[in-house]
Amino acid sequence: MEKNREIEFKTLITKEQYDNLILEFGLDNNVFSQTNYYFDTDDTKLISEQTVLRIRQKGNNYKITKKTRAEVGADETHILISKEKALDILENGFDASIIGLPYFVHKIAELTTQRVSTPYKNGTLFFDKSEYYGNTDYEIEYEVDDVKEGTLDFINFLNEHEIVYKESIRKSKRAYDSAKLNK
Repeated sequence: MEKNREIEFKTLITKEQYDNLILEFGLDNNVFSQTNYYFDTDDTKLISEQTVLRIRQKGNNYKITKKTRAEVGADETHILISKEKALDILENGFDASIIGLPYFVHKIAELTTQRVSTPYKNGTLFFDKSEYYGNTDYEIEYEVDDVKEGTLDFINFLNEHEIVYKESIRKSKRAYDSAKLNK
């Protein structure tokens, strides 16, 4: 198991802003696809505990990730798994004690993101186009190691690009809420 702390800032943006940023940073040939499959108990214990449990698929690579809130950012725990194991979990659910959660969970939602990343100041910018249950949205994420420095860099980036901050709900929550509506 691998563990790390994630500190990120995000804002929703328009399609036009997304397209312009990709052109400005010369990233149009660096877009890659990833799909997040989100898991929870039948009575959504993880959502109520503000914990995200997902399998992320990038190409033929699969990783289970548990995200829990921390004083600053989120604590993440990761386990790499095989494609065969991932397909079994997606079909049948799994005992999440393998990643430190005392629940049996099953897939509750999925979301596919077309993503690009680029270094920026002392962090990494991500420009995301996410599709889920007939919805498409666009978002900037900025991941950093230092919250104070990251806050200033993110605000300056938004100001320089004339982007008005718009609160971005977690991708997992957006996907889950849409999945519920489409049942």
